[in-house]
Amino acid sequence: MEKGQGGIQMLLAAEQEAQQIIAAARAAKSARLKQAKEEAEKEVAEYRAQREAEFKKKLSESSGDSGSRVQRLEVETQEKIENLKEEASKVSPEVVELLLKYVTSVKN
Repeated sequence: MEKGQGGIQMLLAAEQEAQQIIAAARAAKSARLKQAKEEAEKEVAEYRAQREAEFKKKLSESSGDSGSRVQRLEVETQEKIENLKEEASKVSPEVVELLLKYVTSVKN
């Protein structure tokens, strides 16, 4: 009987040891998952900061270009207006003459 009792005691001790090993493994797994999550969050934050910095850089570059584009467009517009005025002044006497001719001529 003592042998049977000793065997049961050994089985109980082995079972407790196994439970402790399992609990330690679960705790280690949980700690590793937590660590992995923190590392992933840190990596995501760094990536987000990097992408945001790139976006702000591109935005500032494009807005800087925008000012020069507006200025360039204003210059081009003024040049086109001047060209149109010149063309209009060249043909203005002819247009006035045609208008006077049609206004003063009498049709039956």
